[in-house]
Amino acid sequence: MRALRKFFLFLFLSFLFASLSAKEPLPNGYKSIILGMNLEDTKQELLKDTDFGYHGDRDVSLLPGENRMLIETDADRGLGSNYLTRCWFQFSNDQLYIITINMNRSRIDYYSVFTTLKEKYGEPDTITPQAATWKNNEITMSLEKPLTLKYIDNEVFKSLQTASNIAPATTEVTQQMFLDKL
Repeated sequence: MRALRKFFLFLFLSFLFASLSAKEPLPNGYKSIILGMNLEDTKQELLKDTDFGYHGDRDVSLLPGENRMLIETDADRGLGSNYLTRCWFQFSNDQLYIITINMNRSRIDYYSVFTTLKEKYGEPDTITPQAATWKNNEITMSLEKPLTLKYIDNEVFKSLQTASNIAPATTEVTQQMFLDKL
């Protein structure tokens, strides 16, 4: 009987610890801007949120390639956030698939953002001197140096990469050949 009590106590404590240490799922966007939104909905959300410094259609550009658009915002040039600088929102076939948020390095530092993300979402899946990356099947979130946060829709990004089939440049090949000899 005593062993059974210890076993149930162990199970209870294990469950309690696991629930306390459980991390949040990766976000699928920043604030009200969510991956997968269409261009018009994204514009409307950007207009509602002055942190981004969005000024309307003049911030929208057509990218080379089929059905690719880009919204570039500049929080520095107006009433935007003190913590954001430039942000980019990339669309393919009217679907938001990459959100890039540059942060103001005079107001916040890489370590503070990294620590916050690590506490919320757990250890990064990969970490290099250039970036820390969290990933699940649907989303990749990366914190890149000096201070850029990216949210990427994995499915759309992978399909665009596959469709491009661009061979590496000669300089990339020769650089890799050099590195292989080290």
